[in-house]
Amino acid sequence: MPLEALLAWIPPGHADATLAREIQFDRLPAHVAIIMDGNGRWAAQRHLPRVEGHRAGIDAVRDSVETAARLGIGVLTLYAFSIENWKRPASEIGTLMRLLKRYLRSELNTLLRNDIRFRVIGRMEELAPDIQDELHVAIERRCGAPRD
Repeated sequence: MPLEALLAWIPPGHADATLAREIQFDRLPAHVAIIMDGNGRWAAQRHLPRVEGHRAGIDAVRDSVETAARLGIGVLTLYAFSIENWKRPASEIGTLMRLLKRYLRSELNTLLRNDIRFRVIGRMEELAPDIQDELHVAIERRCGAPRD
């Protein structure tokens, strides 16, 4: 993405305009990976329930995807649910899965409109059937790409 296109997206006078001018577009990586961690701590620091941290994580995902696309990052990997996460209370896991479903349903059309491919890596078969179904729908609607 050229600098002019990025600046057109940033509100006039916003501090991000200064930051955007510092980007060396020819030095940006082709692949960025983000380990999504700390939402519960973020909420605790603000004296909020953990679920509010996870909800805020949805905004962080949206911002990360949009920013990567605007910068021309070809591949963005979000590491969102590790084996360790299964040790959380069942109610928290359930909340995380409901948030995933809500995100997929609310953001899939945006991903499609912006030609962003959605794929799943990892042990999808260990997720609940309704979550697997939702993930398969997202994958198939995007490009029919097989699961890695």
